[in-house]
Amino acid sequence: MIEARTWDDAAGAELRRQQRAELDARYGTDDHEPGPLPSAADIDLFLVAVDRDSGEAVGCGALRRLDTASAEIKRMYVAPGMRGSGVAKGILRALEAAAAERGWHTLRLETGTEQPDAQRFYRREGYREIPLFGNYVGSVLSVCFERELSAGR
Repeated sequence: MIEARTWDDAAGAELRRQQRAELDARYGTDDHEPGPLPSAADIDLFLVAVDRDSGEAVGCGALRRLDTASAEIKRMYVAPGMRGSGVAKGILRALEAAAAERGWHTLRLETGTEQPDAQRFYRREGYREIPLFGNYVGSVLSVCFERELSAGR
């Protein structure tokens, strides 16, 4: 089950904390995200995936509007024990549907050079690698992707 929650929702904040800890370990530093961190002030939608059986929050994702026609996917994360179960795809599809409802036909995202699993996931889901955009231009740790929602799924 995927639910819209506030940015400061406790379960969502815990998922983001877990994501941060995992990325800090992968990169060996806590300085691996260029640009402004997402916040309640600039996140338009925050989704949390909840396990139907346990009621536990197991994944999250957010949208941050870039302009009138596009948004950025932020804080996509699935707890390690739920990876490969379809949770990430469910969150991604819910974010795409919400973007389309808002008239945002282009979705962009940044992931990192040390996240080949994320890069494979986005490619498999129809995202194509693009030049670094916005705050990520010049980052040696960033890989950016984009998908036009009007072109397919």
